[in-house]
Amino acid sequence: MSTPPAAQVPARVHAWTIPEREYARQEQRRGRRHAYTRLDPARTALVVVDMVPFFDGPYARGIIPQVEALAVGLRRAGGLVAWVMPGSGRPSPVREEFYGPEVTELFRTSGGSGPLAGRLWPQFTVDEDRDLLVEKEAASAFFPGLSPLPGLLAERGVDTVLVCGVVTDVCVAGTARDAFTLGLRVIVAADGTAAGSDEVHNATLRTLYRSFGDVRSTAEILDLIRAGR
Repeated sequence: MSTPPAAQVPARVHAWTIPEREYARQEQRRGRRHAYTRLDPARTALVVVDMVPFFDGPYARGIIPQVEALAVGLRRAGGLVAWVMPGSGRPSPVREEFYGPEVTELFRTSGGSGPLAGRLWPQFTVDEDRDLLVEKEAASAFFPGLSPLPGLLAERGVDTVLVCGVVTDVCVAGTARDAFTLGLRVIVAADGTAAGSDEVHNATLRTLYRSFGDVRSTAEILDLIRAGR
């Protein structure tokens, strides 16, 4: 039996989990389960990674409501929303050698064309006067020299980033790791990111929680935003 097209498969949300032993490890290390128990919305940015139709699938469509809720909630609280999309710049020879010319070109054009706001899934509400819309030329939105995002956030005094989008184990993880390396407080939305399977998603969340940032549900993050107003 053939596999139905992604658009015909109902949207799904990962059955995400962090092992209790990982929670216990962090509680022993720092005396609390979650690294960041507060945030200042005015110094916080929601970084939405690669939420464009190219990355379709049941899990990608399943996170659209959570991403929208985070964007609306943080914007209302005075925070910043940054929509980050794949750039279409010339790929490096190494990338073309690694992927092959056809796949390289597929990824190069994955972000679409035209105005940036129009490249996103249409379910999102974008405030083009307040939100940031940028491209990245690497998996990470924070890799030096390949995205304007780090400088734009620094100009605005941002010290905390909420990371969501696709895919968990590639661009989301790369973004979270590099943001942490640059000295930002990182919180990943566990039900606002998507991978190809629960197994891959949860393995990545475990690594991020253990070494690079906090991992919380959308509801918990919205509670932090409301408490920080």
